[in-house]
This record gives sequence, C-alpha cells and structure tokens, in this order.
Amino acid sequence: MSAIVFSCFFLLSILGLPIAHALVIGSTVAIGTSERGSLSLVIEQMVSQVGSFPLLAIPFFMLTGSIMMGGTLGRNLLDLLSTLMARFHGGPGQVGVVSSTIFGGISGSAVADASAIGSLLIPWQKKLGYPPGFAAATIAASATIDILIPPSIPFIIYALVSQTSIADLFVAGILPGMMLCFGFMAVCYVVGRSRGFQREKRPINGRILLKELGYSLPGVLLPVLIIIVLRFGIATPTEVSVMATAYALAVSLLLYRDLSWKRALECVQEAGLATGVVLLVIMASSVVGWIVTFEQIPAAVTAWMSTYLSSPWLIILAMNLILIFLGMFIDLPAAVLLVTPIFLPLASSIGMDGVQLGVMMVVNLAMGLYTPPVGTTLFIASSVARVPMGAVVKEMMPFYGVALLVLFLVSYVPAFILKG
Repeated sequence: MSAIVFSCFFLLSILGLPIAHALVIGSTVAIGTSERGSLSLVIEQMVSQVGSFPLLAIPFFMLTGSIMMGGTLGRNLLDLLSTLMARFHGGPGQVGVVSSTIFGGISGSAVADASAIGSLLIPWQKKLGYPPGFAAATIAASATIDILIPPSIPFIIYALVSQTSIADLFVAGILPGMMLCFGFMAVCYVVGRSRGFQREKRPINGRILLKELGYSLPGVLLPVLIIIVLRFGIATPTEVSVMATAYALAVSLLLYRDLSWKRALECVQEAGLATGVVLLVIMASSVVGWIVTFEQIPAAVTAWMSTYLSSPWLIILAMNLILIFLGMFIDLPAAVLLVTPIFLPLASSIGMDGVQLGVMMVVNLAMGLYTPPVGTTLFIASSVARVPMGAVVKEMMPFYGVALLVLFLVSYVPAFILKG
C-alpha cells in the first residue's frame, strides 16, 4: 500500500494537485486496491486525527495575528523598527528580519508574515534603492523565523504526532529562532555595507521614538507573556491561545480602537481559511500515517539505517538530507506529519530527544519555504517585489549559509536546545 500511496502522491503533486488532495486520493487508491483494509478507514482516520484538543490553539493563534498585525499595531511596530534601525548599514533589510521575529511571537505563520510584512517593506526598500531581488530574499528568509518563535503552528502539529510537550517545543524554538534573526541581520549588514545600499540619515526625534515605542509595546509584550504563562504552567497552550486572542481584542478595541465589525469579520475569515488548509493537510496525512505504521515502515527504516549507517552523526546527516529534499517539494505541515512517525523511533535509537528532533525538523523544513521549486515564502516575496524567482534565489545564498549553520548546531549540539 505504501508504494501506491507515494507513487500516486508524487504523480498528482507533479500535475499540480494540492498536497492534501493528492494525499487523500493516494490513500484511497492504496486502501481500495488492498485486501488489508476497507475504505471506511480513510474517513475514520481523517476524522479521529482532528479531534485533538491542542489543535484548537491553531485558529486562535492565527486569529490573534490577524487582529494585532493587520491594524494599527503592525504599522506602529514597523515605524518603530524603521526609526531605530534604518540608519545602520543594511538597516531597512534588518527591519524586515526583526519584524518577522516579533511577528512570529504573535501569529506563528510564515506565510502570513511574508504577505503582511512583505507588502509593506519591499516597496519601501525598493524606493531606497535596494535591489528588488535582495529585498524579496530578506523577507522570504526572515518570514520563516515565525515558525520557531512561539507560538509556532508547525510545533503544535509535530507535538500532535509525536506526543511531545508543546510548551517544551515552544521554549526550545526560541534560541534557534534568535540565532537565525541575528544571523540574517548580519547578512543584511554585510551586504548593505559592501554594496553601499542607501540608509536613513535623519536624526532620531526622541519624542516620536517614545510615542512609537509606547504604541508598539503591547505587541512586543505578547510573546513574552506567552512564554511566561507556558513556562510556569499557568495555562495549557490551547488556553494560552484563547488568552492571546482575548488580549488582542482588548488591545485593538480599547487602546488602538481600530477593530470595526467589518475588520473583525475579515480577521475571522482569514484565520478560518488558514486553519482549514492546515487541518485538511492533517486529516489527509493521518491516513498515510496509518498505512505507514500498519506496514511497519518506521521499524524497517530504523533497522536499515542502524545496520548500514555506522554512527549517530551519519544517521542525523541522512535525516537532514531527506528533510531538505522533501522540503523542496512538500509543504512544511505535510512533511512534518509524514516524516515524524518514521524519524521518531530512529532518533530514539540514537539517543536523540524528541524535542531536539522536532526543532531540527522545523529548522530544516523552514528552508524549504524559501527554496525552489515549491517555496511558499519565496513565491510570495518574489510576487510582491515583481521580480523573477531566479533573481531572488541568487540573492538568497548567504541566507542559506546562515540557516545551514543553525541547522548544524541544533542537529549536533544538544546544548542549543533549551529545555522547558
């Protein structure tokens, strides 16, 4: 059955069918042509997988991001960062990196980040004389920091499959996310200085700076509050997501007063559509996961790698190479759901903690979001910048270098994985 599933999946994906639909069709064909299962299994597995309480955190975190970053707060935050950083070498590019890092602490969605921040910053950077390809590359790469800084939608999905603590994963993602942030900022600085990119030279107005800081503070505080509440066990991740949405509503209604009924409806629709896409992938992947487990593929892969790969570092390298390849063609949530049941026992056999495996997988697959041919943030950023994807990839090389360095550290140095 597994051979039929993956053959149908890759064929349908090449033909342009959405990932979730390709998975459902492949699973249905595999089970329908086998005598070891009935078609009712497809429905049973799809429904049972999305009945998990922690999954409720996904729509609430997405709604929080839509409410806070789609209004006055998002603009104030960008104004503050522009005031503080635009006068440094590569400063306008660094504004995008830091914006993504803070935005990640609110929504946890790389696609939302690339769309929202890219549409604001890329035209501004182009007006300052930045090459469109570099402006798009900065946004495409930095948008993926979102999925490491808590709250993180991919971490919630990984926790669902691996039975790992969501709170532990959230804490563990902070250091790799910050390393990517500082690394990408360094790339912007070096490139901006070496190529003489224009920067802001007007002096900072202290009164305006304090005003922007005051208006931006609620957004900056939210990710800190999330970590504190989770770290001290005050609430579960799902409860925290509801609290975050309530916080966003209170800030938008009472402080900024920019939440009309029309915008509230738009935010709900946006969060609902994004959640529906994620849940459909989860439902489709659950059937494939059942087939893979039923045929004992995880045990077979573990036995094969343990036999032919002589040391743990080679096994980790093999896992990373497989993930890099999959990330180039498959969306991150689908890849996490498909690969986790196979890699989890393999990681356990070499003494790798489940939290470290989750961080390694997310850091790795995040690169796939800005790697051709199916890079989501790469496609969004190049579209906003109105520049060919090849020009963006050319400017992306130093960002790939930083990401690979961080991947190496989280893969082979457990000290870089903070424990909750």
